[in-house]
Amino acid sequence: MMNTEYRKTLPGTSLDYFDARAAVEAIAPGAYDMLPYTSRVLAENLVRRCDPAALTDSLKQLIERRRDLDFPWFPARVVCHDILGQTALVDLAGLRDAIAAQGGDPALVNPVVPTQLVVDHSLAVECGGFDPDAFAKNRAIEDRRNEDRFDFINWTKRAFRNVDVIPPGNGILHQINLERMSPVIQVTDGVAYPDTLVGTDSHTPMVDALGVIAIGVGGLEAESVMLGRASWMRLPDIVGVELTGKPQPGITATDIVLALTEFLRKEKVVSAYLEFYGEGAANLTLGDRATISNMAPEFGATAAMFYIDAQTIKYLKLTGRDDALVALVETYAKQAGLWADSLTKARYERVLTFDLSSVVRNIAGPSNPHKRVPTSELAARGISGKVENEPGLMPDGAVIIAAITSCTNTNNPRNMIAAGLFARNANRAGLVRKPWVKSSLAPGSKAVTLYLEAAGLLPELESLGFGVVAYACTSCNGMSGALDPMIQQEIIERDLYATAVLSGNRNFDGRIHPYAKQAFLASPPLVVAYAIAGTIRFDIEKDVLGVDADGKPVRLADLWPSDEEIDAIIASSVKPEQFRRVYEPMFAASVEHGEPAEPLYDWREMSTYIRRPPYWEGALAGERTLRGMRALAVLGDNITTDHLSPSNAIMADSAAGEYLAKMGLPEEDFNSYATHRGDHLTAQRATFANPTLKNEMVVVDGQVKAGSLARIEPEGKITRMWEAIETYMTRKQPLIVIAGADYGQGSSRDWAAKGVRLAGTEAIVAEGFERIHRTNLVGMGVLPLEFKPGTNRKTLGIDGSETFDVIGERTPRADLTLVIHRQKKDGSSERVEVPVTCRLDTAEEVSIYEAGGVLQRFAQDFLESSQAAA
Repeated sequence: MMNTEYRKTLPGTSLDYFDARAAVEAIAPGAYDMLPYTSRVLAENLVRRCDPAALTDSLKQLIERRRDLDFPWFPARVVCHDILGQTALVDLAGLRDAIAAQGGDPALVNPVVPTQLVVDHSLAVECGGFDPDAFAKNRAIEDRRNEDRFDFINWTKRAFRNVDVIPPGNGILHQINLERMSPVIQVTDGVAYPDTLVGTDSHTPMVDALGVIAIGVGGLEAESVMLGRASWMRLPDIVGVELTGKPQPGITATDIVLALTEFLRKEKVVSAYLEFYGEGAANLTLGDRATISNMAPEFGATAAMFYIDAQTIKYLKLTGRDDALVALVETYAKQAGLWADSLTKARYERVLTFDLSSVVRNIAGPSNPHKRVPTSELAARGISGKVENEPGLMPDGAVIIAAITSCTNTNNPRNMIAAGLFARNANRAGLVRKPWVKSSLAPGSKAVTLYLEAAGLLPELESLGFGVVAYACTSCNGMSGALDPMIQQEIIERDLYATAVLSGNRNFDGRIHPYAKQAFLASPPLVVAYAIAGTIRFDIEKDVLGVDADGKPVRLADLWPSDEEIDAIIASSVKPEQFRRVYEPMFAASVEHGEPAEPLYDWREMSTYIRRPPYWEGALAGERTLRGMRALAVLGDNITTDHLSPSNAIMADSAAGEYLAKMGLPEEDFNSYATHRGDHLTAQRATFANPTLKNEMVVVDGQVKAGSLARIEPEGKITRMWEAIETYMTRKQPLIVIAGADYGQGSSRDWAAKGVRLAGTEAIVAEGFERIHRTNLVGMGVLPLEFKPGTNRKTLGIDGSETFDVIGERTPRADLTLVIHRQKKDGSSERVEVPVTCRLDTAEEVSIYEAGGVLQRFAQDFLESSQAAA
């Protein structure tokens, strides 16, 4: 529902808008000009949607930069990829069953906010880009492996209102969102207002580049927004980032974003909304901006905004948006104070300055996006070195995967054209890809293929093994597919330190491929270069890539295209018609739902992909005691959601692999952990299943042993993590996890919270939490607790043999007490009381936690509403 006060006619149009400036200045004259871009968009949302009785107090939070009141935010839409989106819809289908079982109307459970689901996470690159039929073969395998999932997804678009589905084989969610889905300015019931959204993926902020507030959330929070509930927030830190200078020749947007990631991580912008501005920002193309905004989670930030300006309008025209929409965006932005020129007086909590001219060519790795390495320093950093090439054998450091992948970089025409020109130059010099390199090209949009074809560059990439294998996330999401068996065997037998190089946004341990012991992020042309080099031990700036027909040595600089040539190719080959040709039929098909389906899904009993969720049954519906908890794991810093619930291929000797084998699946169809998240019996076996996990409770010969391992207490028995979980579940033993700093960083993976809750975990105590994972824990009824500064697992001497209680009244950010019970060697007992902070940050979060989680809260609300209606 919209309010009526401050609703006015938008000049030059037949539409209305809500005048946030007038509302703000009625409280504090002149204040609107000092609000950052983010606050202006949030103010409009409040003026249009907030309860009028709460409007003044909510706006004062923005005007006075206060953080003592929660205020509502109503995103205009929800976007999902098929993994978390499907999981969210499985939850809603299960909620329908729970409502029906208690006599309620299941049709009440229905998204009221437009929800767009793009199937992009389920394709594995089983066939590399050197196979001319790779795309068709990979898609056929995807359809076969995911038949259960796709049946469910097809049911959802017919059973639920307001759900549109883009089927597999069409592109990556964030790139489609950037190139078509986002109108920048929405129109509903004759009212124009800023597009805003939440998405079930941490890289949802990519469309921040358009001036659209888009944030990544967990599946549970997305479900709440789908059902029309407000997303409650307190005013975040809003940090200005002034970009100065101009990039040096030959520097790509990838180089810029990797340098920014290092810089912003050091500046500690955790959970902040960043706003990029300045002369440097104004000169960046929208594609360059999108590459930057995409990596907001790698900065540690919630959002990475750019103002609306001439570059925005140019991009909307380039991507074939309707002329009337483009005109509306400019008109609205200028009237509402969202145009760049209107923000010269904006004030920020702090301002950072970054000089674009300081950026050099970079890669990042071997296991974190912020670990930047200038390519000029590869030898000094110990990455490159002497390569011992034995005939017929792979070198140590062999690049086994070279993937041009990810919306981060394939959205950007400059990056993709640069890769194509580099490939052309390499072909002219007679260079080839090394035979052990599994190369691939997976654009986030079919428009990329069209403009590469128009430029004559797609055949050049194909000649080097970079043919199109998919329009999907692929290697960026750990779906690199199987290696050639002979190559895999050589890696195992010789214990090679194999490497992946990709144009993605994450390279956490074990994420890209189980046999890639390290992974480096690089620009698309550098990915091509490393496929030719064949090893990470190669000094990519200095060493000789090969010799040409005249016997002359060929180095990177000889192949790198000039900025002028890149820009000329873009001007001649990237056209609006290409985007219209791709998207007009795609979106026409996405809204054709066919006959309505039955409101209750017919669950397939033997499915390992889709199963009715258990969250309203048994122990999960019971009371959490927070008493007598035993440690399931004691962990260090920087635990990622890939550690907590990996997304990549399921190995035969894993707990999930053994379960799938018992269910009759052949090993070649095990698929990835991610694709099985609609079946809790498979997905819970992924809990702490990452082979690089270091559980400090598992000490062998004085060293912490890596692996999916645990120690069952009080016996002290070391075993596989899943066997420990099963043991504790049988005993009905409440559990706790103790961790270090930055717990839960990485993908917005709700199963990282669901898995520990299903295991019986009632609380997580850490030195700090990543934002999305913390909200997922709350949504699953797991209590997040934070050590006070200076206190941690080491200062307390926690070794996992203890039992734990949590006492105190749970209110927003209250001081609670963690009670540690120890048995000493002399048989006596010790009780230690440790003050901790309750990380239920808002009254709404307390309410969700006390209900048992967001899904239990939904069921209560729907039953109450149906009883009231009766």
